[in-house]
Amino acid sequence: MITKFSNVYAGHVDLGDMGQLATPANERRYPNEHLATVFDKAEAIARCMDEHGYHTLWLAEHHFQREGYECIPNIMMAGVHLAHLTRRLRIGCGFNIAPMWHPLRLAEDYATADILTKGRVVFGVGRGYHTREVETFGSPMLDAEANRDLFEEQVEIVMKAFNSESFSHEGKHYTLPPAVPYRGYELKEITLVPRPLRRPVECWQPVVSAGARGLDFMMKHRIRGLIGGGAATMAEKSIYAFQQASERAGLNYSLGEGLSLGIFYHLADSRERGVREITPWYEEHVKMFGPLGFVPGITPAQLEASTKRGGWGAAGVPTVEDYMKVGAWFAGPPEELIAYLRSLEEKFPGLEHVHLSNSMGTPQEAMVEQIARLGTEVMPKFLA
Repeated sequence: MITKFSNVYAGHVDLGDMGQLATPANERRYPNEHLATVFDKAEAIARCMDEHGYHTLWLAEHHFQREGYECIPNIMMAGVHLAHLTRRLRIGCGFNIAPMWHPLRLAEDYATADILTKGRVVFGVGRGYHTREVETFGSPMLDAEANRDLFEEQVEIVMKAFNSESFSHEGKHYTLPPAVPYRGYELKEITLVPRPLRRPVECWQPVVSAGARGLDFMMKHRIRGLIGGGAATMAEKSIYAFQQASERAGLNYSLGEGLSLGIFYHLADSRERGVREITPWYEEHVKMFGPLGFVPGITPAQLEASTKRGGWGAAGVPTVEDYMKVGAWFAGPPEELIAYLRSLEEKFPGLEHVHLSNSMGTPQEAMVEQIARLGTEVMPKFLA
């Protein structure tokens, strides 16, 4: 049964002009003062979610995004701040991009956040997808296998650090600690100081390709999965694959257990009004995420057209209504969203978590209004 509602905010500032006729993604530039408004926006979102009983606000770690789309570089630091402004809301790391961190610094910073917020910052790790970010920090992204190898070793180290009174590690990328003299003895093991007080640490990771290697790794470390922006028919393969991985690990999850399912939503009094209002924000989403491979089914010709002003219809670029048909996006009245969520409960009986998020580009005023409306007109039907 769905009982936990969350929102993913990747950190976009208010963009001004939006949609296919607006400024192309790669041409957007904003002054530093405007990019810094991401923190005021995050505060407004967190306060509204806390007031309306949401479970988790997921933030995303990103860097160098002068285009204004994803502007929070340190989500644990932001999480500590937001936890101190709210009463119950959890702040999720969705996600700390491990290849851009030293694993022990990542573990230390999370332990600090866990302690300072009394467990209200939630740990999460990812491999990354922006070459500009990961490669700039000196780690592989173009070489997907090298990226995965590094990521898996880093997570192994983090989990050792969290769960062991003292530990050592020797692998392909790290030898920890180094065999050096220290105060009269040779260093052979170290302790993370402090460790998180809530152990085992709840950890989340994105489920994208849903390959056996990645899912088996998640099961080994009891990592939960977020499936973002593609619910029901689009995510069904991943949901079944996650359950099958749990069976291989002897955990035997029910279908949907251990996952959070993502839907982009916009509530309105009618479907027609909802589509009209969300379309420019959806088009901004396509402009941002299409070239990164996160608009399923778009063809190379359609992708090329989406990088230019106008002409999307003639090129056949998918509309928001196309993705509404497969359940990845929703626009319409609250009662229709309630019915859709009920259908997901029936199909995936182990599903407890959903993250209903606002599209890239949604202005702060509209986001806060939508979060409040979902909290008053949809969530009570599931939390009673």
